[in-house]
Amino acid sequence: MMILQFRSAFLPLVLLFVALLSPQSADARPNILFCISDDQSYAHTGANGDPLVKTPAFDRVAREGLRFTHAFCDAPTCGPSRSAILTGQSIWRLEEAGNIHSTLPAKFATYTEMLQDVGYKIGYTGKGWSPGRLEPGGRTENPAGALYANRTLKPSFKGMSNKDYAGNFEDFMGDVADDQSFCFWLGTHESHRGFDHGSGVATGKDLSKIVVPAVFPDNELVRSDIADYLVEVEHFDSMVERALDTLEKRGLLESTIVVVTSDHGMPFPRAKASLYDLGSRVPLAIRWPEGIKKPGRVVESFVNLSDLAPTFLEASGLKPSSMMNARGMLDIFANKKTKSREAAYIAMERHDGCRAGGKGYPCRAVRTVEYMYIYNFEPTRWPSGSPDASVCARAIPYGEVDSSPTKTYMMDYSNRYGVAHLAELSFGMRPREELYDIEKDPHQMNNLAGALGYEEVQKNLREQLRGHLTKTKDPRIVGGVVDWDYYPYYGRIRNENWKVDEKPGSEQ
Repeated sequence: MMILQFRSAFLPLVLLFVALLSPQSADARPNILFCISDDQSYAHTGANGDPLVKTPAFDRVAREGLRFTHAFCDAPTCGPSRSAILTGQSIWRLEEAGNIHSTLPAKFATYTEMLQDVGYKIGYTGKGWSPGRLEPGGRTENPAGALYANRTLKPSFKGMSNKDYAGNFEDFMGDVADDQSFCFWLGTHESHRGFDHGSGVATGKDLSKIVVPAVFPDNELVRSDIADYLVEVEHFDSMVERALDTLEKRGLLESTIVVVTSDHGMPFPRAKASLYDLGSRVPLAIRWPEGIKKPGRVVESFVNLSDLAPTFLEASGLKPSSMMNARGMLDIFANKKTKSREAAYIAMERHDGCRAGGKGYPCRAVRTVEYMYIYNFEPTRWPSGSPDASVCARAIPYGEVDSSPTKTYMMDYSNRYGVAHLAELSFGMRPREELYDIEKDPHQMNNLAGALGYEEVQKNLREQLRGHLTKTKDPRIVGGVVDWDYYPYYGRIRNENWKVDEKPGSEQ
């Protein structure tokens, strides 16, 4: 009996001692500042090589932390990408959340909720999980946290939000207790369209120095459109810079994991809403002096943005949810040799409802250093949306691609020499399989699927993709409910005759 009493009294002391020694004890848990732009491709930061854009905040985080050269979103569309980030899961595992303008069912655990459960202060400003409706999924609050939106400012140009994202972060910090860890989502609406036409030139950008991706016509109109986009990228970066200043003034910068990234690529043809690099490869820099060994490194390992959820949880001493199929990055932080980080996987289901009956363009891709392989499940559908505006919820032709001067020019001159091929790549039909040699064809313009000499490469990548989809239980491969074409669409419907088809047999 005395032995049992001794053990009962001694056990709490042991647990306390272990907790104090643990680097992830409650008082040692890192803070998290997650900064995410809207529609920004990998190339468009100073650290990643763009000659014109000014991104001192991203460049600082990269210089003092890690800069990733092969970071990819899980889906090149806002809602699904953000759902994957929050849940640490591939979009094909998330039911309705695999579509934009949908919902994120409450049964899917998020890293924010798990951190909140252990005492973290959670909040967001600007664009958190969006766009869609949370109530149908059983949620009453944005999974990014409590909204901070009181502060506003006068934007420099039309099309920019008047939200003072950095000011709202400062308000959030005022609500964080001295002994409390925090996790904040700073999400800007920039660089989502629309842009203020001519803003790039107005800020002094030299159009002759604009780097025009090979998939776009190279003329002054397109260069100006890209310059306008870069102005919005800079606006996002300025907010990150101010947020860093807030942390520094409070003495919290060194103990905070700072992530700077984007949900997917730039809002241009063959970029956003496509699996190609301009749509899926994103900037990513992470700074955490207390947890990153040998900062200043360039990380060439492949990561998906869904890997952030288990990373945040593991860095906080928590075990990721069993639902999460993504992989934490603490091995990268520790500068350990990594295994099986040689590919990223990207997916797409329904984007903006621009095909008859609300049908999507389901596709999956695997991206390695050497190749990109894409499998299109429904190649008889228009990948960028139907040319017939009357079957599009947005009531515009090729409605999966946002309206823009670049898009309009490519449509208007689609029969002109030098433009026709590019217009076909952006708006035309695609075969079931696509294969691109990244070194020879960095913008994925020459499909090698079926080409002589590439048969073995195509076969191996097809099997690699299928194996990953099987392992992670993609219902399009392993069977099960495949309802992405029939889930409700909660976006704005500008075409009064448009509606989602009912699933066959649903009336019974």
